[in-house]
Amino acid sequence: MISRRTGLAATAAALVTTAAAPASAAAGPRASLQRDVDAILATGATGVLAEVQSAAARTVARAGAADLRTPHEPVPWDSSYRIGSDTKTFTAVLVLQLVGEGRLGLTDPVERWLPGTVRGNGNDGRRITVADLLRQTSGLNDYLAVSPDAADAFTPEGYHRSRFRPAVPAEQLAAALSRPPQWLPEPGRPRWGYSNTNYLLAGLIVEAVTGNPWAQELHDRIVGPLGLRRTFTPGTSPYLPPPAARAYTWFPGTGRPTDTTLASGGGADGAVISTTHEHGVFLRALMGGRLLRPAQLAAMRETVAAEDWSPAPGVRYGLGIAWRPVPGVRGGVWFHGGTHLGVVSESGVTPDGARAATSATFTLRMGDPAQEAQDLAALRLVDRALAAP
Repeated sequence: MISRRTGLAATAAALVTTAAAPASAAAGPRASLQRDVDAILATGATGVLAEVQSAAARTVARAGAADLRTPHEPVPWDSSYRIGSDTKTFTAVLVLQLVGEGRLGLTDPVERWLPGTVRGNGNDGRRITVADLLRQTSGLNDYLAVSPDAADAFTPEGYHRSRFRPAVPAEQLAAALSRPPQWLPEPGRPRWGYSNTNYLLAGLIVEAVTGNPWAQELHDRIVGPLGLRRTFTPGTSPYLPPPAARAYTWFPGTGRPTDTTLASGGGADGAVISTTHEHGVFLRALMGGRLLRPAQLAAMRETVAAEDWSPAPGVRYGLGIAWRPVPGVRGGVWFHGGTHLGVVSESGVTPDGARAATSATFTLRMGDPAQEAQDLAALRLVDRALAAP
């Protein structure tokens, strides 16, 4: 997992369709979505899959190949993929559900639930609240950035050595705490800085409060109630369930792609595997008020400026979800986004949950200007889809 720079059952059942492109999709929206998918492919991506959904309709489009070795085979409909940091929105929902049940407080210090865990080198869990973790205002270092293995991990050789090695939270946390924090939070003066460590700790707090593994709470509170059959946490397995497209990474300084479909790592900060359809179901349920009580959904929408995190202007970050203004979308777009080796997830949902757009691009080009063009094309896809009547 890589930092980003980037009744319920009845509702879910009504959205489920076959894996083939819906025959009832209107020609206009389908053609528009296909153009935007083709535009992502034109930046040099190997394969793209996208969906736009509402309570009444589902439109899908795809482009490119499932596997560069067999370029005539298209990306499968309903492909599984690692959603990366889009996992953080799921984790934030779990924490906020516990807050709504009175079992946890957003103002609780991390020390209350994980005593002695965030200490050393100036790091202080007594100064960091649960809300600081979810809103990315803790000042804690990102374990991915400061890990002693960080440079090696982003090479073909490092990838092949680590692809079957599951994440070890104790090691990740030790790396993050091995350096002084970027800052210590001050009440009323929030400073924002993206760190996967925040959500590593949020997952540990979910486990401390409930006595259950984070993955179990994810299933029992979100995946099961929404009837999501293709959304799960893989545990220690590096494999993706079929159907799935191959994920390709151009590592820095390399002139050829590496197949990075097999991958381990990530927990509450980035482990979830899903599909464009089921990710959209989740986003619509969340913003439609079907996963959180009104007070907790309102708290999730309390944002701070998040500069230089996304190529989109005006981005603000809430509790596990971000917001940006989009012309033609009343109230803007709520989104997060995620990056994993070889796949970039870009999505968005309207404030009322009426429409969601989700996409997966099975290409990541580290240090390549073409990646920025790919990211901007994916953002345009989401914005146009949600601005459509």
